Amino acid sequence: MLHVRDQTKEEKEILDSSENSEWVPVADLPKRRKELSKYARNTFIRDKRLNIRISERDLTELQRLAIKEGLPYQTYISSIIHKFINGTLVD
Repeated sequence: MLHVRDQTKEEKEILDSSENSEWVPVADLPKRRKELSKYARNTFIRDKRLNIRISERDLTELQRLAIKEGLPYQTYISSIIHKFINGTLVD
């Protein structure tokens, strides 16, 4: 008999969102990969550290959105800041 470990809350949320058809295919996958690669490269150029305090609710939402984007949440936050500074942040 196979033993399946208990799912974490995060794993359950991901599975639930997948089963509820909340995941959509990427329209232009090569373009999106290139974009994400650029974000990843830019996050490796880190020469300063920033510590901030935010509400648990906001952090949880940022983590959820990062999962949706396929990014680690700290990379996602960094990309938001980067886009804001460059005037390319859109809803």
